[in-house]
Amino acid sequence: MQRAKRLRSQKGFTLMETMIALVVLAVGILGLAAMLGDALTYTASSQNDFIAQQKAQQAVEAIFTAKYSGYATFSCSPGLPCRQVANQGATYPNGLFLATAQPLTQPGPDGLVGSTADTNAPLDYILEPGPDGLMGTADDVQLTLANFTRTITIADVLNEPNVRTINVVVNYTAGRFARSYTLTTYISAF
Repeated sequence: MQRAKRLRSQKGFTLMETMIALVVLAVGILGLAAMLGDALTYTASSQNDFIAQQKAQQAVEAIFTAKYSGYATFSCSPGLPCRQVANQGATYPNGLFLATAQPLTQPGPDGLVGSTADTNAPLDYILEPGPDGLMGTADDVQLTLANFTRTITIADVLNEPNVRTINVVVNYTAGRFARSYTLTTYISAF
């Protein structure tokens, strides 16, 4: 008799309680797995972040090179052919740089990235070492930068006729994330 009372007074987990606990545990684990997947994708995009930063800097350097090498001028004399450190458009018909989002291409015949001469240039790429792990060998892997675009905006600064602002935005996708990198600087007529 005492043994029967003892068995009845002992409580355990019912099947329903166990199933509910498993469902709660499964939801938690799936949430962590999804977060881990996003974190890995975000971390893997760090190479693309670096590429975007370097390609924005490359465009700014092209603008400064055009200006300080004498290839382009800050303003044009009326009636004389010239290339201006500006976006090509109604305000600056002789502008050297394109104002719309462009794919990252290799420099055109003028040697400047993002210029009007780049319209038929092939896509830019980066090289990675091949299976042998060495750069400069025949098995190097060429990765085109097809998922990148660059927008160069050169604008006059209000009340400063000798200064322009340069804004370079590089947009790209990394997995399911759309990312962008913006670089802003100034250039003067002097």
